[in-house]
Amino acid sequence: MREVRISDVSMKLFSNSKEVSLTFKKKLELAKLLDKLSVGVIEAEGIEQEKVDSLRIKSMASAVKNSVLAVPLSDMSKECADLTWASVKEANHPRLQVVAAVSPAQMEYIHHMKADKMFAKVTETIEYCKTLTDDVEFIADDATRSDVDFLYKVIDGAINAGATTVTVSDAAGTMLPAEFTEFVNNIYENVPALKDVVLGIACSNDLSMADACAVAGIIAGAGEVKTSAYPLSCISLPNIARIIANKEDVCKASCSVRTTELKRVCAQIQWLLEIGRTSTSAFDGAVSTEGADIILNANDDMDAVAKVCAKLGYDLSEEDIVSVYKAFSRIASKKGTVTGHELDAIIASSALQVPPTYTIDGYLITMGDTAGTTALIKLKKDDEVSENVAIGDGPVDAAFLAIEGITGSHYELDDFQIKAVTEGAEAMGETIVKLRSEGKVYSGRGISVDVVGSSIRAYVNALNKIVYEEHE
Repeated sequence: MREVRISDVSMKLFSNSKEVSLTFKKKLELAKLLDKLSVGVIEAEGIEQEKVDSLRIKSMASAVKNSVLAVPLSDMSKECADLTWASVKEANHPRLQVVAAVSPAQMEYIHHMKADKMFAKVTETIEYCKTLTDDVEFIADDATRSDVDFLYKVIDGAINAGATTVTVSDAAGTMLPAEFTEFVNNIYENVPALKDVVLGIACSNDLSMADACAVAGIIAGAGEVKTSAYPLSCISLPNIARIIANKEDVCKASCSVRTTELKRVCAQIQWLLEIGRTSTSAFDGAVSTEGADIILNANDDMDAVAKVCAKLGYDLSEEDIVSVYKAFSRIASKKGTVTGHELDAIIASSALQVPPTYTIDGYLITMGDTAGTTALIKLKKDDEVSENVAIGDGPVDAAFLAIEGITGSHYELDDFQIKAVTEGAEAMGETIVKLRSEGKVYSGRGISVDVVGSSIRAYVNALNKIVYEEHE
C-alpha cells in the first residue's frame, strides 16, 4: 500500500496572519511537536531577514529528527537558493521548495512575468536547486485558475529539471470534490512524467470543502497533502489523518501520522499557538524547556559542548566557546556531569562579557490584595538616571515591563530559571534570564537575597549584551 505524506503548513500560514504572531521559540516548539507526531513534512517560512531567518531555520534543522524540513525560496535566484540551502542543509531530511504562481493574473501581479519567461525561470531555478539537494519540490500556486496547457507544460518542465515532488494548489478554494478529482486526473493524463514523482495537493477551505477535496485528490493518486494541525483555512491535519486511518481500503493509502497521539498533540499545538503575551506580562508565552534533558560529562570535548550551546540557541564566537569550555571543564571535573540549565549559567557568566550600558540605580516593588503588582525601576545610562513604573501580573513581570519602558525595546523572553545557591534564612538566589534578539539568544545571570532582585540583575545583564552587540 502506498504512503501519503502529510505535510504541515501551519508556520507558513501564520506568517501571513496579522492577528497571530509566532515567536522564534514557539516556531521551534511547534516543529518539535509536529516531528513527534511523525508528520511527513514540516514546512517553514523562507528567508526574508537573512540573519534572523537563517538562524531560525538552522535551529529547526537541529530540532527536527524524523520529518522532512522543507523551506521555500523567497525568490527564484541562485543567491537565494544558496542562502536557503546553507540554512537547511544540516537537517536530517532537507528539502528546497520552488514556489511560482501559475495563473495569468498572479504571474503578472506577483512575479511580473509572462508564461514563457515564468516557464524558463522555474526550470532554471529547479535545475540549480537540484545541484544542491536531491529533494526539490515545485509548488504551482493558484493552479486551478491557470491556463491548463501552460500548467501541464510547466509541471512537465519542472519534473524534467529535477523536481521530485510537484504540488498543485487550489488557492482560491473554489472546487468541489468531483471537480478536483477531474482536475487531478487530467494532470496525470496530460503529464505522463508525473507518474515517476510525487503529486502534492493544497486546497483552501473557503467553501468548507478542503478536506473533501483532499480525500478526492488522494483517491485520484496524490501522494502528499498540505495540511495544518491548527484550525486554519486549509486542509485539516487531524481530519485527514483520521480519514486515511479509517478508510485505507477506499483511499488505498496509509500515512505515518501517529493517530493514537493525534488528539493530545494537536491540543498541545493549539495551546502553544494561542497562549500569548498580555499587556501585564513580559512573557511571550511558555518559556523554553530546552536543556532540561541535556547532560554533559567531564569526557565531553569542546566540539560537543559547542554543539549543545548551539542547540540551546546560542551563537557564540570561537573566543566565547573557549571561555565557556574552560568554565565547563572546571565544574565537570568537580561534579562529574553538567546539565543544560547549568550550561546556561556557565554561558551567562563566561560568554560575551561586556562593559555595562545600563546599571541598576534602584527598584521598588509594591503588592496588594486588590491592585496588581507595581514596579518602579531606575536604570543609569551614561550617568543619566531614567525611571519607569509598570503594573504586572507579578513582581518579575512588573519589573521586566518597567525595564522595557525605559529601554523602549521588547525582547522575546526565551527562558527564566531560578535556583537557590546558599541555604538558610539569608539564602542567596540565582536567576538566569535568556533573551532572544534577532533570533540569537543572550543569557544573563543575577544573584541576590531576593528573587526579584536576582531577576532584575539577570535581565539587565542579558540586556547589556544585546545593546553592546547592536552598537558594535
